[in-house]
Amino acid sequence: MIQKERVKQLAEQFLQGSDYELQTLEIDKDNNILVEIDRLGVVDVDYCAELNRYLNDNLDDNDNYSLEVGSVSLTAPFKTKIQYMKNLGHNVVVTDMEDKKHSGQLISVDEETFMIEAKETMTFRYDEVKKTIYNITF
Repeated sequence: MIQKERVKQLAEQFLQGSDYELQTLEIDKDNNILVEIDRLGVVDVDYCAELNRYLNDNLDDNDNYSLEVGSVSLTAPFKTKIQYMKNLGHNVVVTDMEDKKHSGQLISVDEETFMIEAKETMTFRYDEVKKTIYNITF
């Protein structure tokens, strides 16, 4: 079985010195590995492919596994401050701890809080929301 800590160590070693950060690392019971990275700029698909090759080259050949490396999904809830920073100026939906949804433009991000502008300006602590997602409108 593939060890999560080993994959994390390899991914972080590869990402060291870059502006990319490891966002998600999941390994299920069937050794399906998901690695998601992000940065403030656009995530380069070639960089994801390089990380994929690096991980494949350094994981134990005796283990049967499937590996997927990519960027964080546009529709997934935000996991890190980088995702908040990337979405400054965009519309988001914040679900608070009472399951109330607040839609508005993300206008400010700092270490402890973020702000959205809706009918009024609202400030949220990261640890006081259930989730924040990009509000896709067509």
